[in-house]
Amino acid sequence: MVKIRLQRAGAKKAPFYHIVVADSRVARDGKIIEKIGTYDPMTEPATIVLDKEKVEAWIKNGAQPTDTVKALINKAK
Repeated sequence: MVKIRLQRAGAKKAPFYHIVVADSRVARDGKIIEKIGTYDPMTEPATIVLDKEKVEAWIKNGAQPTDTVKALINKAK
């Protein structure tokens, strides 16, 4: 199954996340299909950058967003 999920980047105690489309069987920071946005929780307020067209296209094609990504998508609207 294809999932839209977070891929961690950044330094220790300073997380930065890429919002990616990946196979659910691949490791968290493993091979991805496409990068569709970023999330930076360290800024005030948290910065969310999403390519809404790509998100909608992937969801339309059957990709399932994780609970966290679903919340970020709703927040970004």
